[in-house]
Amino acid sequence: MKEIKFDFNSMFSFSVGRHGASEADLMSMLKPAALAHKHLSKCLDSQSDRVALGLEWANLPFQSKADIDKILQLSRLISRFESVLFLGIGGSYLGLKAAQDALSQPYYNEFPALRKGRPKIYFDGNNLDPQTLSVLLRNLKPKKTFVVVISKSGETTETKAAFEVVRQWLKRSIGRNYGRQIVAITDPEHGSLRRLVAEEQAKDKLSFRSLPLLKGVGGRFSEFNMGLLHLSLIGVDIKQVLNGAAAMYQRCSSPDIFKNPAYLNAALHYILYRKKGKSISILMPFSEGLKSTADWYCQLLGESIGKKYARKVVLLPEGTERWVADKNRKVNTGITPVACRGTTDLHSIQQNNIEGQNDKAITFIRVDKFISDIMLPHNCGIISGKSYSGLLKLAQEATEWALVRQQRPNCTITLPEVSAFYWGGLLFFFELSIAFEGELLNINAFDQPGVEGYKNYMYVKLGKPGIAPEIRKNINSSPLIKKRRFLI
Repeated sequence: MKEIKFDFNSMFSFSVGRHGASEADLMSMLKPAALAHKHLSKCLDSQSDRVALGLEWANLPFQSKADIDKILQLSRLISRFESVLFLGIGGSYLGLKAAQDALSQPYYNEFPALRKGRPKIYFDGNNLDPQTLSVLLRNLKPKKTFVVVISKSGETTETKAAFEVVRQWLKRSIGRNYGRQIVAITDPEHGSLRRLVAEEQAKDKLSFRSLPLLKGVGGRFSEFNMGLLHLSLIGVDIKQVLNGAAAMYQRCSSPDIFKNPAYLNAALHYILYRKKGKSISILMPFSEGLKSTADWYCQLLGESIGKKYARKVVLLPEGTERWVADKNRKVNTGITPVACRGTTDLHSIQQNNIEGQNDKAITFIRVDKFISDIMLPHNCGIISGKSYSGLLKLAQEATEWALVRQQRPNCTITLPEVSAFYWGGLLFFFELSIAFEGELLNINAFDQPGVEGYKNYMYVKLGKPGIAPEIRKNINSSPLIKKRRFLI
C-alpha cells in the first residue's frame, strides 16, 4: 500500500534563503527532540498518565472489536431515519464536518443516489445564530429525525441551548417516547447530560441511548472517539479510518526526526516560529473536500499551542505526572492557524502570502488520485485535453514555486487518495505533530484555559450557580469600557 508523502524541502534555507531553517538549525534540535521524544513516549506508555494528562487520544486507533461493534449496531438503528441532526461545538462539530466533507460525496444531502439509502446529515449547536436552527426545525420532520448530542459536560452554552430547543421540538410531535430518537455522546460518569441520560433510562431503557466520551481525550483530539458513529452513518468503514491512524502511529514511532514525519514537521515549524518569526501557519489543501479538515486543524493548533504560561511537570508520589501552569513563566506562545484551499484562495489570500509580511509557514495538501475526474475537450486552447486533477496538481506546484521565489517557506503533504485509511492517517499525523511541538515549547498542549474566559462571563451574566467567588468578583469588577464619544 502507498504511503502519505511529506516534502519539507521548501522549508529550508537552501530553498527560501534566510527565511528557512538551515540544516545547522535542524541539527541543533537533535538534543531537544530526543528529550521531547523520551518524555512524550514515557507519558504515552503509561495509561494513568495518558488519562490524567489528556493523551488517551493516542490509544484511540486501537479500540476493541466490542466497542466498534456497539457503534455499528447503534448506527444500523439510526440509519432507518430520514435525517440525523448532530449537535456539538468545537471538535464535536469540526471533526464531524471534516469527515463529512472529506469522506462522503459532494452534495451528499442533495442527491439520494449518493446516500444509497442512508440518512441526510445536519449540524447545529455550534453557534448561537438563531436562524440556522430555526430553518432546520421548520423543515425537518421530527418523527423522521434522529438527534445526536455531543457534549462532555452538557453545559456548553451553544450545544445546551440547541439541545433544549430540539428536545421540546421532538417532544411536541412524538410525545413521551421522544427520547428514543436521541443518542447522547458524553462523559461516562459525570455532568448534567450524563445525569439526564441516567434519569431518562431509568424510566425507559430505549430512551437516551449513549456512548462515552473517553477520559483523557480532549474535544479537538476526539474524532476517533465521538466521530465514529457519524462516520458509520455516512457509510465510511471506521475500521479503515482507525487502521490508517494506527499505521501513522507506527510510522511516527521512531525517535529519529529524519525518519519521523510528525517530529520533523514539528521541529521545522518550531524553528521557523522561534528563529524566523513565522507566527502564522496556513493549511491549504488542494482539494475542496479537505477544506473542513483545514478548519479542524485550526482548532487543533490554536487551542493546543496558544498558551499564556509555560508548563511545570509535577511528579506525584504514585509516579503519575501532573502538568500545571507555571505562573512565574509567562510565555504567550501562539502560532496563529489559517485555513484556506487551492485553487479558490489563490485568488484572495495568496496575494498576502506572496507579497505581504513574511511571517507565514504554509502547508499544502496534495491528492494524487481523485475518485472521479473531468477531461477538458480539445478546443480549449492551452488547457485542451487536460484533466481537472492534472491542472490542480500543476496549480499546487506553481504556487509552491511562486512562494519559493519570494522566499516564503512551505511544505507539501501528498495523499495517494482521499480515503478512510489515508484521512485517518492524516489526522493522526497532525495530532502527534502538535503534541511533539508542545513538548518542544514546554507547554501543556492538551488544555484550553483561554476558552473558559468567555464561558465564565456568560455563566455569571446568566446567573449560573456554582461559579467560584473569585471568578464572579473578577468579572463584576472589570466591566467593558464604553465611552459615549466612540459610539457612533
